[in-house]
Amino acid sequence: MVETLTDGPVKVTCHCGACELRVTLSDGLNTARRCDCSFCRRRGAAAVTAPKDGVEVVKGAETMTLYQFGTNTAQHYFCSVCGIYMYHRRRSNPNEFGVNMGGIEGVNPAEHEPIAWSDGVNHPSDR
Repeated sequence: MVETLTDGPVKVTCHCGACELRVTLSDGLNTARRCDCSFCRRRGAAAVTAPKDGVEVVKGAETMTLYQFGTNTAQHYFCSVCGIYMYHRRRSNPNEFGVNMGGIEGVNPAEHEPIAWSDGVNHPSDR
């Protein structure tokens, strides 16, 4: 399945269908990871990497809501109707987006376990 996700853009949707993204991934599902910062460990969603210009909001820009905390560097976007996390601008690299792996059409993150964890608790920006 990874091969088909590196050939071109993928469709990412929320649960209710109000929001839709067209995403070009940096390296298919090979970048999948979870973060253990105070926010991400509660959210639990695995994210895959897209370059800054790799995320296009196709539908629902006005429906998405922004959440920021801490340093306010990361920008987390959610569907305001169903609450599903769509994508976020990364604090670790603001030139990248993390995209909800579970929102990619045809992808079940459980089929790609184990998914690595990144250490968001000890992030350099927090020192």
